[in-house]
Amino acid sequence: MDFEKFKESMYQLIVETSTNLPKDVRRAILAAKRKENAGTRAAMSLATITQNIQMADDNVSPICQDTGLPTFKIKTPVGVNQIKLKQAIYEAIEQATKDGKLRPNSVDSLTGKNSGNNIGAGTPVIKFEQWEEDYIDVRLILKGGGCENKNIQYSLPCELEGLGRAGRDLDGIRKCILHAVYQAQGQGCSAGFIGVGIGGDRSSGYDLAKEQLFRPVDDVNPNEDLRKLEEYIMENANKLGIGTMGFGGETTLLGCKIGVMNRIPASFFVSVAYNCWAFRRLGVKIDPNTGAISEWLYQDGEKVTFEPSESEKETAASNEDSAQTNVITLEAPITEEQIRQLKVGDVVQINGMIYTGRDAIHKYLMDHEAPVNLNGQIIYHCGPVMLKDDEGNWHVKAAGPTTSIREEPYQGDIMKKFGIRAVIGKGGMGPKTLAALKEHGGVYLNAIGGAAQYYADCIQSVEGVDLMEFGIPEAMWHLRVKGFTAVVTMDSHGNSLHEDVEKSSLEKLVQLKEPVFQ
Repeated sequence: MDFEKFKESMYQLIVETSTNLPKDVRRAILAAKRKENAGTRAAMSLATITQNIQMADDNVSPICQDTGLPTFKIKTPVGVNQIKLKQAIYEAIEQATKDGKLRPNSVDSLTGKNSGNNIGAGTPVIKFEQWEEDYIDVRLILKGGGCENKNIQYSLPCELEGLGRAGRDLDGIRKCILHAVYQAQGQGCSAGFIGVGIGGDRSSGYDLAKEQLFRPVDDVNPNEDLRKLEEYIMENANKLGIGTMGFGGETTLLGCKIGVMNRIPASFFVSVAYNCWAFRRLGVKIDPNTGAISEWLYQDGEKVTFEPSESEKETAASNEDSAQTNVITLEAPITEEQIRQLKVGDVVQINGMIYTGRDAIHKYLMDHEAPVNLNGQIIYHCGPVMLKDDEGNWHVKAAGPTTSIREEPYQGDIMKKFGIRAVIGKGGMGPKTLAALKEHGGVYLNAIGGAAQYYADCIQSVEGVDLMEFGIPEAMWHLRVKGFTAVVTMDSHGNSLHEDVEKSSLEKLVQLKEPVFQ
């Protein structure tokens, strides 16, 4: 085999997976978009998502800034040198990271040091399997941290909030899957996809769950019981009303795939792998003699376009004037008086400076002074993809929000300590932050998760950066933005859209408590 050609093929696979959603995923998103009622927060979110997908296509840039932990599943004919294949993949990963197609995400678990090239112990994940076909099958999934953190595993029997006892049977499995969707509450960038693994041990169960994510969205489960269960979950999970980004709406789940394996009598695990709408999963067939791509997978069917229909254009035109009057412009420094006037549901548009801050920054600020004056300023929970040009200037390649709940232990204290007035993120925050917003006079602004190209387009310039020792995703970037749109989902009066949606979805979950599968 020409391993240089194989490396080139792997680079193409990585770039395409990061920037070009497969057609089966596009079809599912388009169907969801058509279900939503015009003018709702869910419709606005899906319009942003579809615009972002198109921008990623046009720019050949990451759909979402969190390109996750690259996971390869590879089947090879007997005799293929897997050691050399792995080395070629490492080199392709490193090049794709250097070119801004992947964000440097490999971090030493003990020191926190970022390798800078996505190579490290355990990263990327590469799993080989031999088979008797005459070609190499390579599949890649880029699964970000926001959805990875919403994975969940159940040990049956167990008690589940809203659903009661889940036993060691098909109906107990049904309850676990419904609960898995409920507990995510939009934090994994819903509407999303789930893979479910029934049986195995704790590790093999999760492997089986993730393996289901490699199935085409529109395939049919050959196991009749699981086919019926998949259909049931798709119908009833979407009755929970969690909706896109957890804003409420008609579509919470875009796909459900379930697999089963044997177990030992003492253990009964149900493992659920959650994946966001930015379902970056592609595959290729490789000629083992040349290393070249002979066929792309998951790209069957007609091209899926997100161009608005004539009726959508007419609706958008008729709403344009009224929509403009409903958007509130914010520019830091923001006063407490301005913040107190905002309420849940308001749409804001930010012009001026914002500052990124993720896990490392929040931990740092608890014990240190800020590198810049944050009084009246806006913090953005974001780990962007950045590239430096030949003149030494930084450019933003992707810049969507990260999941905010990780900062719950710090956020309220930091806002009061430094006078921060607004926080942008996704998925909402908890009671400690909500209490601080009310006491201090602050708001939480929910941006659209995964819309990394849409928000990168709002960034006019990079004005500076601090704390680069934490690595590119975790540094504090000073960004000048224009027209950066988000929704107030937690205000300074004690109101939280996230609490409201969680309460209403729990009420709907309770209605699904009675046995369905005997």
